[in-house]
Amino acid sequence: MSEVVIYHNPRCRKSRESLNYLIHKGIENEVVKYLETPLERSQLKKLLAKLNMDVRDLIRKEEREYKEKYKGKEFTDDEWLIILEENPKLIQRPIVVKGNRAVIGRPLENVKNLFE
Repeated sequence: MSEVVIYHNPRCRKSRESLNYLIHKGIENEVVKYLETPLERSQLKKLLAKLNMDVRDLIRKEEREYKEKYKGKEFTDDEWLIILEENPKLIQRPIVVKGNRAVIGRPLENVKNLFE
């Protein structure tokens, strides 16, 4: 596995910007299309530790699915992990990992700062 991993959604402009930045800078990376290969709970936990964030901060709250099914409801961290595992579309994107650190690549400056 490469030291740099991007959890990528090719349909997302911000995700494409982050991947293009890595390519342009010549940064070798592994692309994980997380909608095609959903992350398991254990992977999500490791990712959250690298992001240094709470599971609730990883949720895309503007997604229609979130608004229709989950908004205003209380869930435990483990329940949110199950929800994200089953609904990867609700995960913030892109996520760029470098070693033991990770950032959400919105804005692109977050990715740039990861490599400075």
